[in-house]
Amino acid sequence: MRHTAILQAPWREPVDALSPWRDEAFACLLISGGGRWSYLLRKPDAVLTVPPDDQRDPFVLLADLIGPRRDIDPAGPPFQGGVVGLASYELGDRVERLGLARSDWPDLVCARYPALLAFDHVGRWVVAVGRGENQRAAQQRAAGALTWLKTPARERFDDRLCTDLVADRPERYEAAVGAVVARIEAGELFQANIARSWTGRLVSGAAPFDLLARLATSPAPFAAYLRLGDRALVSNSPERFVQVASDGAINTRPIKGTRPRGADAAQDQGLAAELLSSDKDRAENLMIVDLMRNDLARVSPAGSVRVPELFRVETYSNVHHLVSTVTATLRPGLTAADLLKASFPPGSITGAPKVQAMSVIANLETPRGPYCGSLFWAGVDGAFESSVLIRTVAFTRDDKGWRWEARAGAGIVAQSAPRAERLETEAKIGTLLNALTGTGRPSNHASLLASIANVDP
Repeated sequence: MRHTAILQAPWREPVDALSPWRDEAFACLLISGGGRWSYLLRKPDAVLTVPPDDQRDPFVLLADLIGPRRDIDPAGPPFQGGVVGLASYELGDRVERLGLARSDWPDLVCARYPALLAFDHVGRWVVAVGRGENQRAAQQRAAGALTWLKTPARERFDDRLCTDLVADRPERYEAAVGAVVARIEAGELFQANIARSWTGRLVSGAAPFDLLARLATSPAPFAAYLRLGDRALVSNSPERFVQVASDGAINTRPIKGTRPRGADAAQDQGLAAELLSSDKDRAENLMIVDLMRNDLARVSPAGSVRVPELFRVETYSNVHHLVSTVTATLRPGLTAADLLKASFPPGSITGAPKVQAMSVIANLETPRGPYCGSLFWAGVDGAFESSVLIRTVAFTRDDKGWRWEARAGAGIVAQSAPRAERLETEAKIGTLLNALTGTGRPSNHASLLASIANVDP
């Protein structure tokens, strides 16, 4: 589709705009918490699903779905149509054949959208983007997308979304941490990211969208919603995986190192300072920076990989994180699909060396599915943006309603203390649990976590 049309409309909140279409297959909302643009996508013209037993190369299929590079309107938003995709963690078994057990989610599922709504949080207006083989077709698609804004929002669910929350036992997770520390001391690896799970069911009348609506009052930079029939994904991820600009500039921002927020300003500042000065957390972060440098070097010209920023403290609603930045340039002739293959799964949620860490994880966890995979968009101009699917809830509907799973992990190194790492997972999961078990009003999720800490699934 060679032509682009852009039409402007008055501002509407992105979550309200999604609300009427929340149950529609492949309805998608990408929310940039703190950023400029969010995107609502519906009505794809092509879809791709790669289940675990599909022997085709998913990265070739993805490149074919994205298609040849096309120009976009320089006055429009960064994403002007293309592909949105969900890569499950086990897609990594297509890169390194480890024989990973699979979840019941596809390894890769994608949809190609010829029209979208883009929400400009700075200008406070909405643009409809349409693409077509000629200008008239593009204009018609943009005009069609504008009509999505005319449907009233559906009523939101105000009560508790979940009343039967179940968590892995603390001692089970701490034992897993101890086992990984022993393997590190034996020289098998340097670091592994081990996760703990929480599960439950939504109450009657509640839907995955209702969780998104609560999280969107203070969204993370890579918040998202994706509906896939009897599956749905709600993410409040703070972490970028890899980004590619249309000129081939690559950016990744791995997160490693966490502290909870303090009870008051003085304690909060003290915890942030403690994180920044922690030799353990800095070493953990640096390991993943080196891993990402190695991954990016596979698809970049020699000497183009750089680390412009190390150990920046970033603050979110419930935690402080230690974040670094790695940049590179995509080698001419390669595409975002090549970069995804070279770097998947994200190093920040596997460990180092990556392949050995993945083997250790597979022995300690059930298949991850979407957790620690990636949600991404691939634009028609060659641009690419992707998140690491942490702070993410995976929903599946059965004859009893919606069941869900969420996980939170910690990077385990030689200096790790099992109890401290377990408390880190609880700090990370707190916002999700509060949204699931609260009613949208402020509450003390620390007491909630304490109340569920000894529940065995």
